[in-house]
Amino acid sequence: MTILVTGSTGTIGSQVLTHLQGQGAEVRALTRTPEKAQVPAGVIPVGGELGDIDSFRSAMIGVSTLFLLVPNLADELTQAMLALTVAREAGVKGVVYLSVFKGEAYADVPHFAGKATVERMIQALDLPATVLRPAYFIQNDLRQKDLLLGPGVYGAPVGAKGVSMVDIRDIAAAAAAELLRRERAPGPLPHEVYDIVGPDSLTGEAVAAIWSEALGRPVRYGGNDLVTMEQRMKAMLPGWHALDLRLMFQRYQSDGAAADPAGLERLTALLGRAPRSYRDFARDAAAQWAKG
Repeated sequence: MTILVTGSTGTIGSQVLTHLQGQGAEVRALTRTPEKAQVPAGVIPVGGELGDIDSFRSAMIGVSTLFLLVPNLADELTQAMLALTVAREAGVKGVVYLSVFKGEAYADVPHFAGKATVERMIQALDLPATVLRPAYFIQNDLRQKDLLLGPGVYGAPVGAKGVSMVDIRDIAAAAAAELLRRERAPGPLPHEVYDIVGPDSLTGEAVAAIWSEALGRPVRYGGNDLVTMEQRMKAMLPGWHALDLRLMFQRYQSDGAAADPAGLERLTALLGRAPRSYRDFARDAAAQWAKG
């Protein structure tokens, strides 16, 4: 019996592989270039990609538990739904699907709405799945390094309502725990949903204050200008992707994305500890940057 990890060479997928290493399960890593893949010892790279159904069908042979991570692509919804169809046909006994926090509520944000639709498919077909709903990734803010160390600005326009940002290491730990629980079970387990969130509801001003403390220098919040953010993103991303992210931050500003106590309690029980804080992340990042 085997666990297959998609998105295996990305930031989260690679950490899921590390958590699964040495846990007694056969683990495969789906990758376009298995001959070049750098994976933990004992993990088996297998060729394939979600956008190529025949290759994914081949990769699913003998798989009993699937970690499904679909990147933010123009056809993300299609890829996710077809991947679940292939997994169902392959007879998997468990799926761990990486969705998003507030997916159903943010109906006008394409990648949120797409993930919410995938969740509806899972429920409608009664698939044996754990749905993980992570909030905004703390590590996204490593991209703020030049602004933080240069003019002293925190530039992510998260607004003043509060976002319970999550450390990607906690996402990977939660995913691995649920993959192993489903893989070790004698048969399919009931549907589960977890909000994967941080312990604090953070505003833009609060994050700037954390960075001021971590860096030992004044850091100010850059404000809520979403038009400028979209234009800046278009220099690095396709136009559709930049607009998608602008809509996400627009909802952060208007509605926030704060965790509730019950969700935090369930996540703490799953992890066996409290989720990591933004303050600890910022201190670690500042220390690493100081080393050059």
